[in-house]
Amino acid sequence: MDGLDDIVGEFLVESHENLDQLDRDLVALEQEPNSRERMSSIFRTIHTIKGTSGFLAFNRLEEVTHVGENMLSKMRDGVLELTPFRTDVLLRMVDCVRSLLAAIEADGTEGSVDVSEVVAAISAALEDRAPAASSVATLAPAAPVAPAAPAVEELHDEDNDDEHDEDHDDHEDDAAHAPGPVAAAPAAPPAVPTEPAAQPAAAAAAPKLEPEPGTGPQKGRGIADSTIRVDVDLLDALMQLVGELVLTRNQIVQYASQETGTDLVRASQRLNLIASELQEGVMRTRMQPIDHIWSKLPRVVRDLGQQVGKSVRLEMEGKETELDKTLLEAVKDPLTHLVRNSVDHGIEKAEVRLAAGKPSDGVLSLRARHESGQVVVEISDDGAGMDPARIGAKAVERGLITAEQMARMSTQDILQLTFLPGFSTAAAVTNVSGRGVGMDVVKTNIEAIGGTIEVESVVGKGTSTRLRIPLTLAIMPALTIECAGERYAIPQVSLQELVALDAEKAAAAVEEVGGAPVYRLRGELLPLVQLADVFGLTSDRHDGHLVIAVLRSEGRRFGLVVDRVINTEEIVVKAVGGQLKAVGLYSGATILGDGAVALILDVQALSRRAMRPEAAERQEARAAAAAASLNASVAERQRMLLAAIGGGRQVAIPLDTVTRLEQVKSATVERIGSREVVQYRGAILPIVRLDRHLGAYGESEREVLEVVVYADHGRSVAIVVEEILDIVDGEAAVHSDIDDMGLLGAAVFGDKVTELLDVRAAILAADPMFFTAIHDASLGVPSGLLEV
Repeated sequence: MDGLDDIVGEFLVESHENLDQLDRDLVALEQEPNSRERMSSIFRTIHTIKGTSGFLAFNRLEEVTHVGENMLSKMRDGVLELTPFRTDVLLRMVDCVRSLLAAIEADGTEGSVDVSEVVAAISAALEDRAPAASSVATLAPAAPVAPAAPAVEELHDEDNDDEHDEDHDDHEDDAAHAPGPVAAAPAAPPAVPTEPAAQPAAAAAAPKLEPEPGTGPQKGRGIADSTIRVDVDLLDALMQLVGELVLTRNQIVQYASQETGTDLVRASQRLNLIASELQEGVMRTRMQPIDHIWSKLPRVVRDLGQQVGKSVRLEMEGKETELDKTLLEAVKDPLTHLVRNSVDHGIEKAEVRLAAGKPSDGVLSLRARHESGQVVVEISDDGAGMDPARIGAKAVERGLITAEQMARMSTQDILQLTFLPGFSTAAAVTNVSGRGVGMDVVKTNIEAIGGTIEVESVVGKGTSTRLRIPLTLAIMPALTIECAGERYAIPQVSLQELVALDAEKAAAAVEEVGGAPVYRLRGELLPLVQLADVFGLTSDRHDGHLVIAVLRSEGRRFGLVVDRVINTEEIVVKAVGGQLKAVGLYSGATILGDGAVALILDVQALSRRAMRPEAAERQEARAAAAAASLNASVAERQRMLLAAIGGGRQVAIPLDTVTRLEQVKSATVERIGSREVVQYRGAILPIVRLDRHLGAYGESEREVLEVVVYADHGRSVAIVVEEILDIVDGEAAVHSDIDDMGLLGAAVFGDKVTELLDVRAAILAADPMFFTAIHDASLGVPSGLLEV
């Protein structure tokens, strides 16, 4: 069954269900032969199986259902009457179909199942004539006749085991009470000379039409028993119950963490594990491949291409990517609209493409993948692309923005104008497009399910639209923060890293460019949004410390300044009322582990507040940031992290090689062979101790290790130092080329000679395959925690 095509698998599941219903309907129809509704249901079922089997090239299955359909058609039209003999023939047809389905399930073919005798019996019943002798032998148990009873009894004793004797006796009792015409019908062939020869053939054929007794436990579960149809509303109710269980789990785990009793802690940990596994299982039942909506798009592309006179080839990659059913339904219409938009607006006509040196056939690509807890869907075409100048001019013409605003806007901001209500660059209104509705609805619908939409375009090359959609809306990991005494939740899919600055660093690091606060993070200026200012509140943090949550939305990064970070936990998303929705800053609410209610921040809305195009100072800040980054890039690379490694020695590590600083308990350090590792954020992190690597051998083992983490392309190593000392400017230091193994030289910082660490050598000491492994890795540095 593993090798079956998906279509064949669905056909088998549906057909097994239909056959069970057929058994019941045929027996019920025998009691009510005039029920046209039941007769029509039986006919439709056989017709469906016949049509699908012909499409899938199961010829024998099509043959036996075809003759059965013919007889049912005449019975439905009143040409033939339903008699017990014809009912028996139809039941035998059902058994034959079941045997064929079992053979198909076993190896994908119809096997050696012989349908000729069943076809002959149905044909004889159809023409109202006596069947051949071999058919009589095959059908005898279901159509008993007094003269032929001894032969039937002998055949039954030879070919059936004891567990069928009771069934046989039931058939005998039915024969004794059968109506007169039935007893007379098959009386013609009681003594056919060829009976002894036909008997073994019938005996050989009979078991193929019946399920083999005793084979159930030995065989694996059949395809009909491996699936079950469940109402979507029932799954939704189950998901809600799991959500409540997760909330209760969070509360119990929080209470247990404050207790000293080991039994309660152990029980809470067990509950945590079970609840997590149950949550994962229930969420998996709601997941469906995105191909469920993609399967309709080839027809959409073909029909629309013919309508607008374009030849478009559709390519799809990642059809097996799964998404929650609710989200799948929500993204169906936006995705269809984006595909239609690419065919209508993006891809040029054949003559235009040929003149531009492109193939005459346009290519529209759909790609789906899982990335950082989200599903990313890309719609790309190799068409004409979008001209920012034309888009900006059209937006000014329609009064959506002013010329001054457009002059200050970046290319990305201009492309985002296509999502404004009423915007369209179409020269004429057609039945396909041009009315300026659709793209704004696409953006609204995607953001309504917690997703984002990004557009990239190159004139003459094509356009790519990228949708980022959460895996599910019900339960998600979130970061809990506090601002002005209130707690809020930030979805972790939008969180890249956290930055904590003390009062001195905060005063020096936060700058104002064009009136907008910015923070230079590893050479890149980060626009800052004060959450307290957004809500019109007063921060209760007055010590000068700064906590920044670095968030990403709509392809851009910004920093959200909060009072403090509390923890991370899985939250259950609850809808908010109309008044809170109208505020535009909340995407929902949740109940925290201590029972308090926390609002979930809408990262997209906060991003627009930080990046809104009508704020001139924001645009000036971005322009100044680019120039400032160029001027400061050399000095930035010279900044050094100073760390003590024991024995009175200290090393300098280039700051641009530091991804984050962490603290790790010594008890969590484990070994793989001769190497030390630690389990960290779902991965195994290799460790190198600088005191041993450089021969310093400082003081004895500490309970908590200071760790410098370097990460690249999803791979990380941890460099253990004794103490983090300072961050200094290395440009003005006195340098020396005196070095040793693992060092690049030395410099003087604060009147002390400091060794310059060869970071590459230290990384290879921890993970010899580090740079080889990241060579083919995908782009992107994992998020982390940088504390300074």
